[in-house]
Amino acid sequence: MNFLLRKATVIDPNSPYHGKVVDIFIEGDKITSIGSELKRKADQVIEIEGIHVSPGWVDIGVQVGDPGFEHREDLRSVSAAAASGGFTVIGAQPNTYPVVDGKTEVAYLVQHSRGKLVDILPIAAITAKCQGKDITEMIDMHHAGAIAFSDGNQAIADNGMILRALEYVKAFDGIVINQPLDRTLAFEGQMHEGVVSTSLGMKGIPNLAEDLMVQRDIYLTQYAESRLHLANLSSQFAVELVRRAKAKGLKISCSVAALNLAFDDRALVEFDSNFKVLPPLRSHEDIEALKQGLKDGTIDLIGSNHVPLEEEAKKLEFPYADFGAIGLETTYALVNTHLEGVLSQTELVEKLAINPRRIFNLEEITVREGAKANLTVFHPHQTWTFERSHIFSKSSNSPLLGKRLKGKVIGVVNNGSAFINPH
Repeated sequence: MNFLLRKATVIDPNSPYHGKVVDIFIEGDKITSIGSELKRKADQVIEIEGIHVSPGWVDIGVQVGDPGFEHREDLRSVSAAAASGGFTVIGAQPNTYPVVDGKTEVAYLVQHSRGKLVDILPIAAITAKCQGKDITEMIDMHHAGAIAFSDGNQAIADNGMILRALEYVKAFDGIVINQPLDRTLAFEGQMHEGVVSTSLGMKGIPNLAEDLMVQRDIYLTQYAESRLHLANLSSQFAVELVRRAKAKGLKISCSVAALNLAFDDRALVEFDSNFKVLPPLRSHEDIEALKQGLKDGTIDLIGSNHVPLEEEAKKLEFPYADFGAIGLETTYALVNTHLEGVLSQTELVEKLAINPRRIFNLEEITVREGAKANLTVFHPHQTWTFERSHIFSKSSNSPLLGKRLKGKVIGVVNNGSAFINPH
């Protein structure tokens, strides 16, 4: 199938066409021509004034549901949600049933996504069943296709276990992912610990629960001389700790979830359980620190922190509702809306496409003739209201329904296929 993008602004610092308005002709899975007013016949033409094109976006750390939780999400629905949100690559968390803790489970994900529109890359478990006790056969899973190792939404509490993982991955230049949260300090916490939690009478999750584990992980990474990615930071001091670690030359990267950039803990005053997420929405001061961390390069990636949940898990009294929100469809629009004046479109693309490929040793994608066509097409200035009809996920636990957003994903191209948003 052939595609033609007309008058698209290229956002790709590695491309000779960066910042230029061009036509792009795609044959199969290759970019064959880039120029002005191309005279080519195409099966599909995208011509919308003001569109931008970049290397396809990557979201590391998505709950995919399959196997075991297909009522929440399956591989088909998560792929559709990812494509709708502009992501051509997602890293699948290991928290499925069974857990992705062996080469057979890794191979299942690799084989499913091969040649599909959205590449689903396995993040394999560090410990058996993500229970934090017995370390997995990490080298076997690396050879089977795992791109990183993590216990996903279960932070590794055991110091010796995370150290062993950091040492093991050195054999193949691998990377460990940990989402820092000391659950002994966050026990029974429902939201960020602060003035708002006190006024609502809710038990809080202190910044300290994140800060202590970030500091521990930095020390252990330095000791092991290994590579670590800290997922979904939310605390201002955690950002500062990573900033200092990077200044020392440690191989540490980190990410932030879109919701944690857009909303603070005041969003929970109406007890909307769709705002109940981990890490929790923190203070305004924390958000400002996160924005500064993005601006100065301390924070490398922006992710969706996509956690699909059925209504029965969310439509409960606030203390009994599960943590989590979907986010694949809205990540770009949310950060584009709330980071206006903070990050340029080029800087956003670096956080969404370029940095994740570099950190996780993925295939480099560049907008140039002869390159693989793995592209995201988007419009930074288009405003729209997020409605239920925009949700491709099987779950609809989003706090953004009915909210006005700026920045719209038009579609994606990858592996010889294309998806164009119908709305």
